[in-house]
Amino acid sequence: MDMKAEQPARLVADAVAERIEGLIADGVLKSGQLLPSERRLTDKLGVSRTALREGLRLLRARGIIHTQQGRGSYVSQIAQVDAEPLVHLFQSQPRTLYDLLEVRALLEGESARLAALRGTEIDFIMIRRRYEAMLAEHGQETGTAKHAHLDHAFHLSICEASHNPVLVHTLQALNDLMLGSVFACVNNLYHREPHKREIDKQHADLFHAVVNRQPEQAHRAATAHVDNVRKSLSEIEQEEQRLVRATRRLEGWA
Repeated sequence: MDMKAEQPARLVADAVAERIEGLIADGVLKSGQLLPSERRLTDKLGVSRTALREGLRLLRARGIIHTQQGRGSYVSQIAQVDAEPLVHLFQSQPRTLYDLLEVRALLEGESARLAALRGTEIDFIMIRRRYEAMLAEHGQETGTAKHAHLDHAFHLSICEASHNPVLVHTLQALNDLMLGSVFACVNNLYHREPHKREIDKQHADLFHAVVNRQPEQAHRAATAHVDNVRKSLSEIEQEEQRLVRATRRLEGWA
């Protein structure tokens, strides 16, 4: 075996793996995403197909990607959390919704601040697209699930503009839970016109603070939005409980 030939080949494979890992860390390639074709990757990375395949083999060994026979290679769930028990708890114990909203306020407040500080013009284009897509559905006969996904996508685009890969992957790992909290917001508040107007204003404040590079205003707008959602949902819950108690008293009196 030619050891001199083998060593450079390993170095090239390591470099290929490192560049793909960088794309994943930067959020260019996202968890669960199908990798581009071998031809496209070799063109983009400027390496031979042999070097690419060896680099991909290294990534599979590290658990960074996984391959499905006949379908291709996918980015693994880097910061994967088994959310199923938490989702069940969230559904069976509604009080945990407020705990989740506290976490959202912490993470999204800092995401917005960092996005205003670090976001590029390309990031702001993506944020604007998500914001406008969300606004475009207002007044449309759109289901709750679609509204929730558009709302969530807007907030996620701000997180991605933070350029903090750990923060982005943490939120992606909690994606099901975060989306669940947005769904609760949309399902309970969007059909109540005063609450809907307030949410729209908060989204507008957040959007403008981020794209105008106002970090402290962005932080306040993000945390105020989530805190207001938590407060509104709590008030609705208390109102429903009062209605239940009053109905029981009426039935008991009758």
